[in-house]
Amino acid sequence: MDPFARHIAACNNLPSPAGYLPFRIGEAQVGWLEPEAARALTFLPGQVHFGPDGVSLAAGPRGAAGRSGALAEIARSLARAGFGRIRGEEFDVRATPDGPVLGVVDRGVLPALGIISQGVHVNGLVRRPPGPGGGLHLWVGWRARDKAVAPGQMDNVVAGGIPAGLTPERCLVKEAEEEASLPAPLAAQARPAGRVSYIMRTDEGMRRDLLHVFDLEMPEGVVPRPNDDEVERFELWPIARVMEAVRDTESVKFNVNLVLIDLFLREGMLEDGDGALRAGLNQLA
Repeated sequence: MDPFARHIAACNNLPSPAGYLPFRIGEAQVGWLEPEAARALTFLPGQVHFGPDGVSLAAGPRGAAGRSGALAEIARSLARAGFGRIRGEEFDVRATPDGPVLGVVDRGVLPALGIISQGVHVNGLVRRPPGPGGGLHLWVGWRARDKAVAPGQMDNVVAGGIPAGLTPERCLVKEAEEEASLPAPLAAQARPAGRVSYIMRTDEGMRRDLLHVFDLEMPEGVVPRPNDDEVERFELWPIARVMEAVRDTESVKFNVNLVLIDLFLREGMLEDGDGALRAGLNQLA
């Protein structure tokens, strides 16, 4: 397999949702449940309805607050049964990436419910004149070795999930300060560069992740510094070295590979004659 396509395939390892139960709020399908996870909800008749077409929130004049309360009960039941864990951070629940917010639910059970999770990833770019030591460089972070996901692996300069109520732009500025000590006026200059999405089966359930990608041109002399326990260090690499790491190693966090492949395509560093790479980066329209 193509060395770049292998990363896209690894993040899209679920060929179909066969065997999963649709999870709905009203008429809108918001997620997918494994049968075992659905069984953990059978003792919540006031919150959950089981029917021939799947699982849904029980009908009632709930409103957003009521739906969120029911989703909180569902989250606790799933966590008690070993399907995810309560992380104390709520994410918006939507049927589609740009659809209306139907409620909020704890981030730790998004995969168990198969609900779309959205995040931001920032490419920290330094453009130097051509020549020895010049050309495009990229700031990369190295994740803390005690992280639950991808410990010690390479990451973007800034990345994080979007909590309930925040736009990608506001989340970006928050994460830039918290993770990399980048001042808000600089972070706010990041340019939207598109989206990357994938559908991935994991031990937690079905990850349906959409990443809002931004490019941030960072001046010489601006050095990101770890400001929390998320990142161990930052390094500035020539883009060719980053590309080699993606192509030849498994040292890059699984979904960061996709963000970097998107960057390589946009910078004209990768050929994609049949469009297969680009298509593989877009699984959630």
